[in-house]
Amino acid sequence: MSKSTYKIAVLQLNLNDVAENNLKKCLTWVRNAAKQGAEVISLPELYSSHYFCQSEDTANFALAEPLYSTSFIAFSALAKELGVVIIVPFFEKRMAGIYHNSAYIIDTDGSEAGLYRKMHIPDDPHFYEKFYFTPGDIGFKTFPTQKGKIGTLICWDQWYPEAARLTALQGAEVLFYPTAIGWHPLEKEQYGEKQHGAWMNVMKGHAVANGVYVAAANRIGLEQYLPDTAGIQFWGSSFIAGPQGEILAQASHDQEEILIAEVDLELQENVRQNWPFFRDRRIDAFGDITKRAID
Repeated sequence: MSKSTYKIAVLQLNLNDVAENNLKKCLTWVRNAAKQGAEVISLPELYSSHYFCQSEDTANFALAEPLYSTSFIAFSALAKELGVVIIVPFFEKRMAGIYHNSAYIIDTDGSEAGLYRKMHIPDDPHFYEKFYFTPGDIGFKTFPTQKGKIGTLICWDQWYPEAARLTALQGAEVLFYPTAIGWHPLEKEQYGEKQHGAWMNVMKGHAVANGVYVAAANRIGLEQYLPDTAGIQFWGSSFIAGPQGEILAQASHDQEEILIAEVDLELQENVRQNWPFFRDRRIDAFGDITKRAID
């Protein structure tokens, strides 16, 4: 924790496969990232399966796993072996009838540094997440690890400056966003460029407004498992941005990749000294932010 720099990585992967195969694949890719020097490594959202939220089907609840079972056991052992921090997003079965879209933060000794449950749950065409996931109830968290102070949010949380702010105010040096976002193929030509641009811009804005590093790990590939639908074309484009919104590493739209960048805490401190946004916040005037609307 005393180091002034450390290396982070996001894995961009095609995960349109069964759980056993996805687990083996992700273990291999984490190992490869560690060999390249990565010290904190994030998988994409819901790593263990295809993106099943394209439909509302109770059979998909069988994809969920209880806490500290298959995913935790496998990645805990790997984190301890490699001496790295791993962010493992998974489909959590909390109890009968209560499921979450969650992520483990596993420390270098294999212990749990923290658990995050996705707070914002979308309900869009072929992103029917409200059918499956109960909104998170443990709030926004920053997790101290042996490598650094890590904030983890998940996908739809990307669009909310409040989530980034509340996580950063707890000392996060990096905001990780495990992600599963893509185009509806029939809409891509008309809306695709603007949708992708908005996604990039809002997270770069979080980096600037909070003086933090931001790392988004998306999946790739056309997932078309439902008959008579066009599926979702996951747009990849995973990236890591610095505390002024500068792009440090960015992936393609369609290739599996490991992105690695360095977190420089002295640079982060310098940026925050020169752009003291935290200092100048008018917290005395923000009370209405907790209202649904200011009528």
